[in-house]
Amino acid sequence: MKMQGKVLKYGDHVDTDVIIPARYLNTSDRQELAAHCMEDLDSSFVRRVHAGDILVAGQNFGCGSSREHAPIAIQASGISLVIAKSFARIFYRNAINIGLAIVECPEAAEGIRDGDTVEADLDSGIIRNLTTGAEYRTAPFPPFIQAIIAHGGLMQSVADGVI
Repeated sequence: MKMQGKVLKYGDHVDTDVIIPARYLNTSDRQELAAHCMEDLDSSFVRRVHAGDILVAGQNFGCGSSREHAPIAIQASGISLVIAKSFARIFYRNAINIGLAIVECPEAAEGIRDGDTVEADLDSGIIRNLTTGAEYRTAPFPPFIQAIIAHGGLMQSVADGVI
């Protein structure tokens, strides 16, 4: 599973309240959530993000409430992968459950800059910064996580009989 995209980078402790503000939780419409993704942290996010882009963040990304809306908003905005130093555990699992690729790699999160172009091979665990030439290693996804992401999430994987 390979992804390549331009990086949108954020700092530490980005919580679910700024990923998708509570005032938008009255909908489950993916495109409506995407239209408001990150708006309280970065009002330019929805104008800058393109399909396939990669979000890079610091420590404890996705902390706060356990709302599934947060990874849905990120995925629906076009983000193909989130790389961070660390994730809040429930956010991590919610992301996998909806089929959003998400990896912890402190070195990559530290070395990659906003606007860089990054390629990630999640089968091998290699992340390459195509802008600078730097290469980072992370644990590859186990096959069952790869299957969940490839099939669009946990529910679809179960429906497809994959897991």
